[in-house]
Amino acid sequence: MKRIFNVLAIALCFVACQDDDTFSASTGLRLTFLEDTLKMDTVFSRTPSSTYTFWVYNQNDTGIRLDQVRLRRGNQTGYRVNVDGIYLDNANGSQTSDVEIRRNDSLLVFVELTPGETGQQKPVLLEDDLLFILESGVEQKVCLRAWVWDAQKLYSPVISKDSLIESSIPLVIYGDMKVEEGATLTIRNTTLYFHDSSGLDVYGSLRAEDCVMRGDRLDDMFDYLPYDRVSGQWNGIHIRETSKDNHFLRTEIRNPLYGVVCDSAALDTDHYRVVMEQCIIHNCEGAGLSAINSYVYLDHCQLTNTGGDCFALYGGIAEISQCTFGQFYPFSADRGAAFRFTNFYGETDIPLYVYCAGSIMTGYADDVVMGDARSEGVSSFDYEFNRCLLRTPKVEDDPEHFIDILWETPKDSIEGKKHFVKIDEENLIYDFHLDSLSTAKGMGCY
Repeated sequence: MKRIFNVLAIALCFVACQDDDTFSASTGLRLTFLEDTLKMDTVFSRTPSSTYTFWVYNQNDTGIRLDQVRLRRGNQTGYRVNVDGIYLDNANGSQTSDVEIRRNDSLLVFVELTPGETGQQKPVLLEDDLLFILESGVEQKVCLRAWVWDAQKLYSPVISKDSLIESSIPLVIYGDMKVEEGATLTIRNTTLYFHDSSGLDVYGSLRAEDCVMRGDRLDDMFDYLPYDRVSGQWNGIHIRETSKDNHFLRTEIRNPLYGVVCDSAALDTDHYRVVMEQCIIHNCEGAGLSAINSYVYLDHCQLTNTGGDCFALYGGIAEISQCTFGQFYPFSADRGAAFRFTNFYGETDIPLYVYCAGSIMTGYADDVVMGDARSEGVSSFDYEFNRCLLRTPKVEDDPEHFIDILWETPKDSIEGKKHFVKIDEENLIYDFHLDSLSTAKGMGCY
């Protein structure tokens, strides 16, 4: 009896193995793809894309052999494909042969792209087909699609004399861009894309007009989340001790590690060190604007969503007019204040003067306006808020420092994010224009 059982088991195993190893060339068999098109994000020319994947399923009751898997346009487009560990060698026409998919099994396909230059100023659609040619002669395909954008790459550029950058194509910065002492760099009508760990070091002067400065990732972290909405994509702008006369007009700085940092320098009360007009600093992992003993002027600016403070002022002078400071940073509950001002930095006492008018300072926390005087009487601590919305505990009977203030508390029917057109925490989409129901009419940058 035992011998019969063993023989039967061996026979069943043999039949099972036969079934798994059965392949058919029937013209009625088809592969299954969840999508017929692989849509990649915009890719800079001569720059490798992220790796994209998709599955190829054999949902038939028999195995299928593929005579060939190849790119229709061969090695002419810059697409690179790996089929379940088999690289479609560009030197061999970007193809492979004799691929097997057993019944109810699947293959994982990896796709990357390094496109050539298009010679166009705008993104150009680049398509190819990945062909799956079955043993039966049936041909199936997945379309590969990407937008290719010509860009100029700059590697650790150094500006040693007065220079103008004005470009209709993107500029991608690798390493730190440096403006040397005594030189003025003017950037106009240009978008700078900074690679990971890159930034802008200013020892001289920077003038930015109608510019965008952001990270260089154009793809998505998740289907719903572009990297452009994720903080910490590049280092930010560092205003060094020797730098002066920096002017930003209609310029947006987004998704950096920090936005703008001003090192301590001798205070010149006759000249602004940093002027920002109609500018946006948004989605920083650290502080948005951090200034030590500097003379700073902000007019109609938006400083929003920072892991550190939206604006941190350590001594010096700040004039703030019609600005919106919104502290709705989504990536950490341990976020900073909307506005922090002190008359010291570390162990050093630094006189402070702040004048703020027509501005909105709000956020998630109950108190997002933080003033801290450590040595009042040794170092001056002078400030005035005039016709502002402040989310902070109400200060009673202090007309010297607070004039015509709209005090905001969590008990208000319209408070925090309800002031604005859109605060979409799930998709990280923000619009800081005032909602029609906001009580802050006439305040803020919009």
